[in-house]
Amino acid sequence: MGEKRYVGAPVVKKDAPSLVGGRPVYTEDLAPEGCLVVKVLRSPYAHALIQRIDCQEARKMPGIACILTWEDVPGKRFTMAGQTYPEPSPYDRLILDRRVRFVGDAVAIIAGESNQAVDKAMKRIKVTYQELDPVLDFRAAKDHAVLVHPEDNWKSLAPVGADNRRNLCASGIDEKGDVDSILASCAHKVEQTYHVKANQQAMMETFRAYSYLDTYGRLNMVASTQVPFHVRRILAHALDIPKSKIRVIKPRIGGGFGAKQTVVAEVYPAIVTWLTGKPAQIIYSRYESQIASSPRHEMEIRVRVGCDQEGILKAIDVYTLSNTGAYGEHGPTTVGLSGHKSIPLYRTEAFRFAYDVVYTNRMSSGAYRGYGATQGIFAVESAVNELADQIHMDPVAFREKNMVRQGDVMPAYYGEQAMSCTLNQCMSQAAEMIGWKEKFPCRDMGNGKVRGVGVAMAMQGSAISGVDVGSVAMKINDDGFYTLMVGCSDMGTGCDTILAQMAADCMDCDLEDIVVHGTDTDISPYDSGSYASSTTYLTGMAVMKACESLREKILKKAAQYLNCDEAELEFDGRKVRQVKGEKEISLKDIGNQIMCNNEEALAAWESHTSPISPPPFMVGMAEVEVDKETGEVELIDYVAVVDCGTVINPNLARVQTEGGIGQGIGMTLYEDVTYTEKGQMLENSFMQYKLPTRQDVGKVRVEFAPSYEPSGPFGAKSIGEIVINTPAPAIASAVCHATRVQVRELPITAEKLCRGMHPEWFGHGSPT
Repeated sequence: MGEKRYVGAPVVKKDAPSLVGGRPVYTEDLAPEGCLVVKVLRSPYAHALIQRIDCQEARKMPGIACILTWEDVPGKRFTMAGQTYPEPSPYDRLILDRRVRFVGDAVAIIAGESNQAVDKAMKRIKVTYQELDPVLDFRAAKDHAVLVHPEDNWKSLAPVGADNRRNLCASGIDEKGDVDSILASCAHKVEQTYHVKANQQAMMETFRAYSYLDTYGRLNMVASTQVPFHVRRILAHALDIPKSKIRVIKPRIGGGFGAKQTVVAEVYPAIVTWLTGKPAQIIYSRYESQIASSPRHEMEIRVRVGCDQEGILKAIDVYTLSNTGAYGEHGPTTVGLSGHKSIPLYRTEAFRFAYDVVYTNRMSSGAYRGYGATQGIFAVESAVNELADQIHMDPVAFREKNMVRQGDVMPAYYGEQAMSCTLNQCMSQAAEMIGWKEKFPCRDMGNGKVRGVGVAMAMQGSAISGVDVGSVAMKINDDGFYTLMVGCSDMGTGCDTILAQMAADCMDCDLEDIVVHGTDTDISPYDSGSYASSTTYLTGMAVMKACESLREKILKKAAQYLNCDEAELEFDGRKVRQVKGEKEISLKDIGNQIMCNNEEALAAWESHTSPISPPPFMVGMAEVEVDKETGEVELIDYVAVVDCGTVINPNLARVQTEGGIGQGIGMTLYEDVTYTEKGQMLENSFMQYKLPTRQDVGKVRVEFAPSYEPSGPFGAKSIGEIVINTPAPAIASAVCHATRVQVRELPITAEKLCRGMHPEWFGHGSPT
């Protein structure tokens, strides 16, 4: 392997020309003509039993192929969470169930020749419900008299503390040291509770999939998914058919952000095709994506932190109550990150992290970028900011005293050691970028407005240690170009490009010589999928291993053709030649000669897993301007510095960071979720669910403080998730410095600030 030409270079994404040219690359573009239109009739009640469904008239409607109810589908429970096997999420779903558990739950599947036919038939279905008492308040759900899952065939495959008879999807505790006594002896303490609601991923391409039977009677599923191999397993469980009967193909994805790590839509066309033999397609409306999808887990997190007189942090105590909603997708796993990715940011003598994940009669939650760390970091970083303010210490200086450093062992992060960490450099660099010393804590602008600054740190992980698998297959073709077959899913992040950059440098060839083949479960090597910030770190190492194997095979084959010893040869990416001699053969000739009279394919198939999950680190700093009279908040400036190890592609890393920060700003200042007393979510469109525009996000500036991760490809770590985690606590602290009002429930609205700044206007104290 020669000098790096592509790793570290701002290479343009391989799919950029197709995307900007509007070529057909997405699921809906590729669906064949004549697909049945599939739609789902949804429950108007938060909790009910279906007593009777009369589909007789609807089935007679013109253009209707089939209408399925709970009586027509398999009764085998499964989970829609695209996770490792055995899944930590409980088996608590049916394709259609007689019991509906939230407003929007599936009642019937209608398939027909057109949207109009299906819509008309849906209106003719008559359903009689027995309305039941719902569990809507997640604070009261544990051991509630009403059970969300009273069924006997509910089961949990993993020891996660789940108990459907207590409305528990998961429960646990992890601790080190005597937290209570250490906190009791601290000179300064903060104990507060923070609340993050169930934000929507709001990706541009909604959930969609189409299916058909191939010549051999196998179910082919083309889906906008992050987890093709998990989709195959989940569909096999749900339909109760062998996995060998299913093929899953992933085209380009129009955004996922974790939402498409859950099999939200695929089961509906799959069951229609399997029962009718006809191709079928489902496309979620934005309304359905808002009310019946897989948003972030709502969490309420109680934090206790304490320090001594010098500001040395002594202990952190975190209790997380997580609302998984009607079903347990990702419930047992997201909650872990709320503590294990927030507490280890600091050196402490003791920590405790306890949690409960409860079922309620609300839309089930799932994976969203940050995956629980976002909620936990908002809580812990806010508590640390409050503690620093309480002792009148600059929160930057407070963190510099207490932050994790390279070489530290992190007990709250499964005992892993931080082998690559430039968090201290991230902090100093961010402070310089925003002008922290001049602006902290606030400045009165003299026009009724005050500007404040705030800071937060974050960490995440790089794949799930000891679990996730990244795999690639790489082969030489005639004329000597390569095909790189990947099992991970590029969901717009550019992983196909990044993996090709690594392969090109490993093989000392041009980037154009690497053809990347996307995921097809019949062809691609097994890969866990694109989640848990795994692709660059894990699949990247698989690429390096495959390239090493392939180079060895090239030398071996060249030695055969040149009739000399393998040890005499070297490969420079274009040709193999004798180090001391004149014999040589080009890669092009090798590629063409192996097409004839050859007994060994020049191909390599490699997998990689990791016993550790090295965390990337990040510092974010915000400057806000608050109108003291109206409470209006304007984000003036946001700076971020990220340690993701070696930056493989600076352009893509920067865009990833800016996009994640934009999402974090949205959940902090704009995006809200509210329910009626009957459990109906009100923010069912983008008219109500307010996403920030480019103008709302303001000025965002991103830099990097590279480290070198010895276990990663070219020293790289992940960057996909960490980037969403700092805006909420940083902005909340900036607002507090400007107004002296600490908002502990997102989003931060003008009304909440007014209630805090002017309680006399409302006749009572601050609600924050």
